[in-house]
Amino acid sequence: MSINDTSRTLKKSHAAGGWGALRSCGKHLLASGSALTGAKTLLKANQPDGFDCPGCAWGDPEHGSSFEFCENGVKAVAWEATDRRATPAFFAAHTVSELRGWSDYELENQGRLTEPMVYDRATDRYRPVSWEDAFAGIAAELKALADPNEAEFYTSGRASNEAAFLYQLFVRMFGTNNFPDCSNMCHEASGLGLMQSIGVGKGTVLLEDFEHADAIIVIGQNPGTNHPRMLGDLRRAAMRGARVAVLNPVRERGLERFADPQDKIEMLRGGATSIASHYFRPKLGGDMAAIRGTAKVVFARDAERRAGGHASLLDLDFIAHHTVGLDDWRAEVEATSWDVIEDQSGLTRAEIESLADVYLGAERVIATWAMGVTQHRHSVATVREIANLLLLRGHVGRAGAGLCPVRGHSNVQGDRTVGINENAPEWFIAALEREFDLTLPRAPGHNVLHAIHAMVEGRSKAFIGLGGNFVRATPDTDLVHAALTRCRLTVQIATKPNHSHLAPGKAAYLLPCLGRTEIDRNSKRRPQIVTVEDSMSMVHGSGGINRPAAPTLRSEVQIIAGIAAATVGSDKVRWLAMADDYDLVRDHISRVIPGFEDFNVRVRKPRGFHLRNAAAEREWNTASGRAEFSATPLPREVEHQQARSQPGTFVLQTFRSHDQYNTTVYGLDDRYRGVYGERRVVFAHPDDIAALGALPNARVDVIGSDEDGRTRVAEDFRLVAYDLPRGCVAGYYPELNAVVPFNKAGEGSDTPLSKSVMVTFRARAA
Repeated sequence: MSINDTSRTLKKSHAAGGWGALRSCGKHLLASGSALTGAKTLLKANQPDGFDCPGCAWGDPEHGSSFEFCENGVKAVAWEATDRRATPAFFAAHTVSELRGWSDYELENQGRLTEPMVYDRATDRYRPVSWEDAFAGIAAELKALADPNEAEFYTSGRASNEAAFLYQLFVRMFGTNNFPDCSNMCHEASGLGLMQSIGVGKGTVLLEDFEHADAIIVIGQNPGTNHPRMLGDLRRAAMRGARVAVLNPVRERGLERFADPQDKIEMLRGGATSIASHYFRPKLGGDMAAIRGTAKVVFARDAERRAGGHASLLDLDFIAHHTVGLDDWRAEVEATSWDVIEDQSGLTRAEIESLADVYLGAERVIATWAMGVTQHRHSVATVREIANLLLLRGHVGRAGAGLCPVRGHSNVQGDRTVGINENAPEWFIAALEREFDLTLPRAPGHNVLHAIHAMVEGRSKAFIGLGGNFVRATPDTDLVHAALTRCRLTVQIATKPNHSHLAPGKAAYLLPCLGRTEIDRNSKRRPQIVTVEDSMSMVHGSGGINRPAAPTLRSEVQIIAGIAAATVGSDKVRWLAMADDYDLVRDHISRVIPGFEDFNVRVRKPRGFHLRNAAAEREWNTASGRAEFSATPLPREVEHQQARSQPGTFVLQTFRSHDQYNTTVYGLDDRYRGVYGERRVVFAHPDDIAALGALPNARVDVIGSDEDGRTRVAEDFRLVAYDLPRGCVAGYYPELNAVVPFNKAGEGSDTPLSKSVMVTFRARAA
């Protein structure tokens, strides 16, 4: 890999999107080796007769165009449709020990896996194995466990509804509820906080609501990289006069100015649209205090109005008929001093008053957020504080307003809907039992952090990964890698090689599957569709159009059915029949899960159908039967306040570069932040770099917390001067996951604190 040690800084005039996005699309299509195939494939991305983009979960409009994809969607398609192949010959040429020294980019750049493989410990290599022998070997290892709870069953959010439903059914029949899931590491706090506040763990808005909102508050997210199609909706909102208020410690180019590559006039003129009308930069962990301060302004102004004989600023009718707990929260807000709010948020009172002006000046407000909110210790409380603010003026349950957590992977929300849940509700388990005439376990199982603890302590001895890259997605990389290698069984279902495959257990299988863009045919040679659910609770079909990367590939549904049939048998469940006809899977889902009635008919309609959201209809499935205000105090102290008393200590957030999606690295550039040809960088305020006695571009090791006696070091990073709040630094995962502790998590959510990592720096010898 060539390393460019000079960071090129983008000029302020350069907008996100535009010609840079188009050049990037062309570059990645050409690099795939299948540029023509990739280009043709994109015409069917997010189309009613095509496939759902394997990238993010942003919704598809009812009035869709022929080009419903974005720059990162192009990267995802090119990445999957590559002509490169990681064949058995590749694994014969390289030992697992050798491959561990390769980067994530180098590994996945080898291309698509083509045949099932089994690890040969004697040669330290993977070798081919038949599908039948793989299923039999996996089943034998699972059945040899002393207890079903000794196995962990991980799920990536790219799995389809059909695959996830069969997976959870198999695992529960096997005898456990151990479902560590990628959602545990991202939006777990959103689901929990919203469930407690409004009785539904999902967002309440439709994509069409963005066409009617007067104000959109964007908190802790970077749409330009993580879900670029959202920028189109924000751009249209800004163009018609809606105010977009952003809370983000980092100035993200896409939230400042965006040139829509699909707007011919804007492209020809070289123009761009300003997105954010207001850009606030709280310190890491300060969002809850910022929202608390906004509410404090609202309450104060409401009191002034009523004292003057004017109507209340609050929606008193909505509050009276639909909510409980306002008085307790109001007392908590009024008892919180401005000194505390300013210190914890990192914003001034004047800035917070400006945010309150945006909120109060709108009849319809949407609040949208991502992992900048959810990966802190107090993340559940922060989500509830956001819900509190919107409830004050009735911004839930009406057009153009609502709560909108923006999910990452394209079906992470759907996987949870169809049962990937370590603590599923009683009604769901009971419905499964009725449908299949079974008796299933009730005891809560393991989430991601529970699974890591269990493997580290030797209580869990088997791991099956339905997609994803568990080693690189989780905190404490070295510890998790070692824990997997101590398992008696590891199974990885994947499309490309990654670092999780290089942590084989005593018995280890690597099972290649079809990608989202590929045709999935049954035994009668008929193409099959799968389904996904987006962030707006729209369920739609997805059917690939490309020839499979290899004739030996099987779909995720077929692989799960094969393992299940070999492990638990087919007396109660017709696994192989469902693997050959996904309509049968959907028939079962339609009878088990409310909202999926007539599933097979409705999902074949253009754009699919919407799953009912009770809170969006002002039906509150909470203990009180109403939306509930939360009166949680602000944290006594957040990490940036702790770091202030420890000279040389900073708070690190990990995030994506523009050339990656989650742990998948498409390239080595991050053009919006001016970094090219490398990933081992840490962004820091120039004054913080100077305070360290260093110069910009100095090489350092990043040292994580060692309070538990573990040494956590990520070696050889370049300090990049960047416009960040003092005391806050940032860098890319998965490289920096090595310093994220696995034993520190969100209160109630168990989400790793990837935006609240306490670090110091150690200079490297020149």
